[in-house]
Amino acid sequence: MARRSWGRRIGRWLVWAAGLWLTGTVLAVLLMRWVDPVTSAVMLTDRLGAAIGGEARYQFRHEWVDLAHISPNAAVAVIASEDQKFPYHWGFDFDEIQNAIDEHEEGHRARGASTISQQVAKNLFLWNGHSFIRKGIEAYFTLLIEWLWPKERILEVYLNSAEFGRGVFGVGAASSYFFHTAPSRLTRYQAALLAAVLPNPRRYRVDAPGVYVLERRDWIADQMESLGGTSYLAELRNPHPERLADIKRRRRW
Repeated sequence: MARRSWGRRIGRWLVWAAGLWLTGTVLAVLLMRWVDPVTSAVMLTDRLGAAIGGEARYQFRHEWVDLAHISPNAAVAVIASEDQKFPYHWGFDFDEIQNAIDEHEEGHRARGASTISQQVAKNLFLWNGHSFIRKGIEAYFTLLIEWLWPKERILEVYLNSAEFGRGVFGVGAASSYFFHTAPSRLTRYQAALLAAVLPNPRRYRVDAPGVYVLERRDWIADQMESLGGTSYLAELRNPHPERLADIKRRRRW
């Protein structure tokens, strides 16, 4: 009887804990629809790692910039680079996921298929890694973000939380540090260069771009033009499904 009583009590505690976690996460995501996050899990992890590692030269850079004060070139560049179907999906690009699986099975180098929404979920709440548990939690937060935020807000948070170099987070800090200019004045090629390092900002550098980064920059700039330039941002509010077929035919980098 005692064991059964303890089992029921633990079960109730687990139900309460799950309910509190679900309620807390929903409220946190809903609040961040209007309140700008001052930091993110990835930023905190980066700073903690630098402190533990005793990196004397490490300098953290981050400056929140509202979307209205960010060059539309930067917004289109990350869409062209990371997620061209961003206006049309609900958080997951199943075509790209299947393509990545097929390419991996054929022996090609593994590549990511995460959408901008998934990357926002990871940046804000999670950690880098590929475990099934982490991916499952990421999927949960991705669904919440897509459900509770408009596309413009998702893009705004991504531009302010993405890492563009060691200790450089957000397009505000990146434009100042790498180009000595305001984020509102980024040119198409500057924005494309920032987007070019996003797959691995610890390996690829904006301030010392190699051949791969320069070629990727040029490809992103061409993709931006093919999408219609900054006018493509109108799709965030009024997506035209007929354009999706053309996007699906595009060659992914």
